[in-house]
Amino acid sequence: MAMDAPDRGGAEVDLVLESRSGLIAGLEIKASSTARAEDFRGLRILADRLGDQFAGGAVIYTGHETVAFGERLAAIPMSALGRSSSPSEDVVPS
Repeated sequence: MAMDAPDRGGAEVDLVLESRSGLIAGLEIKASSTARAEDFRGLRILADRLGDQFAGGAVIYTGHETVAFGERLAAIPMSALGRSSSPSEDVVPS
């Protein structure tokens, strides 16, 4: 079940990745300096559908902080993608 196309309610996930073990992660890419709860709509639907098979999801945005948005969900700045340290070390609780 992929969510790269909108569901009936218009929710979608930009990129869905599956590991060899069957765990699935989702990514949303936003050209915004602010991550909002509604940016996670498609990721939350994907998480609900997959249950324990959902490894996690992230909204990649142009902001400056990694921010947790609930269990297994975070907003991650685009600038963090090339860093050598783990983004989770800099997570700001929501």
